[in-house]
Amino acid sequence: MKKILAGIVLLAASSITAFAGQWSGYISDEKCATSGSKAAKAADWINPKAFQSCAQKCVREGSPVVFVTEDNKILRLDADSTKKAQPHVGHRVKLTGTLENDTLKIKKIAAIKMDAPDKYGSKDVEGHMHDHR
Repeated sequence: MKKILAGIVLLAASSITAFAGQWSGYISDEKCATSGSKAAKAADWINPKAFQSCAQKCVREGSPVVFVTEDNKILRLDADSTKKAQPHVGHRVKLTGTLENDTLKIKKIAAIKMDAPDKYGSKDVEGHMHDHR
C-alpha cells in the first residue's frame, strides 16, 4: 500500500508544471538572448549601453520578445505577456507571474535599474552586443 501511495504522490508532483513566482531579469529578443546563451549570467553578455537599442532593433526585425533571467535562462512569453513586456524591451525588470513549461505568463512588470559596468568602454557598443565580451 505504501508503494502505491508513494507512486501516486510522485505522479501528482510530476504533473504540476506551473508555479507562481517573482523574477528579475531582462526583456530581450530571442536573437540577442540566444547569442548570449552560453554565458553564466545575463549580465555577462548584456551591455547596458547598447542593450535597449539592439533588442528593440531585433524585435522590429521580427525576433520574438523573451524574458532572460539573471542566471541567463531564456523564457518564452505568452501573447498577453508579450504585450505587457513590449514597452520594456531592452530593460532590466522585476516581474511576477506564472511559469508553465518554460512559458512565462506575466501578471505585473516594472523596470528596475540596470548597472552599467565599465568593461565595455566607449567603443561601438551596439555593434558588439552579439560578440559576448
